[in-house]
Amino acid sequence: MTVEDLHAPGKPSSRTRTGAVLGGLLIALAVAAVFSACIGQVPTGPGEVLGSILHRIGLDLGPMPAHPSGEVTLWEVRFPRVVLAILVGAALGCAGALLQGVFANPLAEPGVIGVSAGAAVGASAAIVVGGAFAAGWTVAAAAFVAGLITTVAVYVLARHEGRTEVVTLVLTGVAVNAFAGGLIAFFTFVASPAARDQIVFWQLGSLNGATWNAVAVVAPMTVAGIAATMMIAGKLDLLSLGESAARHLGLDVERLRQIAVLIVALLVSSSVAFTGIILFVGLVVPHLMRIAVGPGHRALIPASALCGSLVLLLADLGARSLVANADLPLGMLTALVGGPFFFWLLRRTRASQGGWA
Repeated sequence: MTVEDLHAPGKPSSRTRTGAVLGGLLIALAVAAVFSACIGQVPTGPGEVLGSILHRIGLDLGPMPAHPSGEVTLWEVRFPRVVLAILVGAALGCAGALLQGVFANPLAEPGVIGVSAGAAVGASAAIVVGGAFAAGWTVAAAAFVAGLITTVAVYVLARHEGRTEVVTLVLTGVAVNAFAGGLIAFFTFVASPAARDQIVFWQLGSLNGATWNAVAVVAPMTVAGIAATMMIAGKLDLLSLGESAARHLGLDVERLRQIAVLIVALLVSSSVAFTGIILFVGLVVPHLMRIAVGPGHRALIPASALCGSLVLLLADLGARSLVANADLPLGMLTALVGGPFFFWLLRRTRASQGGWA
């Protein structure tokens, strides 16, 4: 019996269900993207959104935006925000599925290895040094570099005699996160009032500063990260049999964990660098998709990426529309919705399966 047999991705019913889930997520994502591009102070209809896109690719089909500022608003404000939400959501969903698979831990998510906290330290330091007028690229670069450094530090500190135990890595991440929290508190204390407000807002997460330049940075890293994760999906299935069994089958578990941590660091660091900390997407989405498509990572990873994109796009839609003329913190909304939803998932899993699948 193979791992494929254990997870049953080859059965017709399983393939049909997976195809239906992925197709449904793609359709829902496309609808949500068009609807999200319509929302804003400049009135724009779905037909005008589609017409503007078709005109840009050389097809004179559909109406153009009737408002004088409609075309500029779509391409300079709304489309970059929609695309960045899709990319960041996909990165967080993929990173969560990867971490839960490689650690065999249902509570694993990008924050457990310190990447989010490290990025927050880098962003806070840049804001304090540069003041309230620190350039967005300066903050993003500092967050990206600090996130990578923190992740490497956690992994190095967790190694013992050439091996990295999952429990040790998680506990090291907790300690580093606590230390990073202290540094963030220090930067917040010494910052000017304006810089302090900027630090707090960055930690709450937002897509308000989305630009095509940010998309150009995040897109290749997200695509490369998801592609790399798909390449090791079969090894993640082997690891789900248990570490001892995986080693017996010839899997280099330590090497796999090194690759996984690096992939997660790149995915999450590039994402939070431009959006701030966004909670619960990487934790809840893989759980939900595991129920929908099963534990096989060849289906779970793309499903988690698509669902993460959809969740973040809907959350951003709520952030822009729940309160008139206000842009609510994105991380606040994902935490308020994701916390109770995750509790429901845990109760459902315990009732139906008796524990972690």
